[in-house]
Amino acid sequence: MDNLCCFNSVSQIVGGHSSVGSGKGRSHQSSAKYGFTLVKGKANHPMEDYHVAKFVQLDKHELGLFAIYDGHLGDSVPAYLQTHLFANILKEEDFWTDSTRSITKAYERTDQAILNHNPDLGRGGSTAVTAILIDGQKLLVANVGDSRAVLSRKAQAVQMSTDHEPNTERVSIEDRGGFVSNMPGDVARVNGQLAVSRAFGDKNLKSHLRSDPDIKTTNIGPDTDLMILASDGLWKVMSNQEAVDIATKIKDPLKGAKQLAMEALNRDSKDDISCIVVRFRLG
Repeated sequence: MDNLCCFNSVSQIVGGHSSVGSGKGRSHQSSAKYGFTLVKGKANHPMEDYHVAKFVQLDKHELGLFAIYDGHLGDSVPAYLQTHLFANILKEEDFWTDSTRSITKAYERTDQAILNHNPDLGRGGSTAVTAILIDGQKLLVANVGDSRAVLSRKAQAVQMSTDHEPNTERVSIEDRGGFVSNMPGDVARVNGQLAVSRAFGDKNLKSHLRSDPDIKTTNIGPDTDLMILASDGLWKVMSNQEAVDIATKIKDPLKGAKQLAMEALNRDSKDDISCIVVRFRLG
């Protein structure tokens, strides 16, 4: 499946079509290729992971747009993000001159739009990890929550995102009037409920949460093999280096994504598993 699209306006850039399944695509400008797969977890609720994976043309540049949105308490917020977040980022007038500021503004404006749509979008929320590849050379990674982006440089894992966990951001949560629970046998939770300290949506907890992203930029050189974006259904059972070791051995990124998901299932991951592998070069 070739997902190179040409758009005359940002408003035409929307998300994928489904929260399940798999697919692949390639750049028409560089050697970059991608594959993705999404697998419903064993929990007794509908699939709550959504993704974006595509190459588009905008303002004489080729952009690779990749994202994982891991929802909770329903799928309405990740579905909204799939359709709107990248469009909002690219609509920022300073995107080409100050990408980091534009991404931060777009994340926060998108979160406000979600909160303003409540109750239409329900009481749930979503993590997000987004990656924008500009002309196959520059990579912008942003995230809120615990969906993660990892690069492989000379087969060594380099984490490009920040896991936003309640214990690591306890001071921020408590300064906002919230608390962090650490019950035996459970992960740390904001107000005893949410296992991440930053998220889109979650109106009932929003006064104690943040939605501003951590952002990292890097150049894609000859030493950069691939990138993995995945929800915590993968990272709960696999280290960054283990994931890179699996993906680097498989030249087809779709087969690599499927193998990562299969390995997570073999390790008894019970959560939804979403995985995108982007190979920057063919070697």
